[in-house]
Amino acid sequence: MKKLGIGLLQVAGLTVFSMLVNSLTPYLHIPIPGSIIGMILLFALLESGIIRLNWVEVGASWLLAELLLFFIPSAIGVMNYSKLLEANGLQVLGVVLVGTFAVMASSGLLTGAIFKVKERRGS
Repeated sequence: MKKLGIGLLQVAGLTVFSMLVNSLTPYLHIPIPGSIIGMILLFALLESGIIRLNWVEVGASWLLAELLLFFIPSAIGVMNYSKLLEANGLQVLGVVLVGTFAVMASSGLLTGAIFKVKERRGS
């Protein structure tokens, strides 16, 4: 029960942090979404030690575990564009498949590179 409370508090903190960064982003005049700036800022704060990992770990782990649920509204929203899909469905499918492959390949290559660096440091 205590872990649930901590997780909810951390999710609330991450939500407030996200909302704050999103509200400040227009003033920066940078063509990058606030969510991306927020992730970069949170990463920098974690790396610098200003925010400790245990302050966000439980909430972030829960959000990552339930990530698939956050895509349901956008997947349902695609249904509003049936005319576009009828006209350009194959192109959209091609872009999705190429993008998915690119993300999978780059993630695999990056993970392999990180593993090799950690392996060299350990031995």
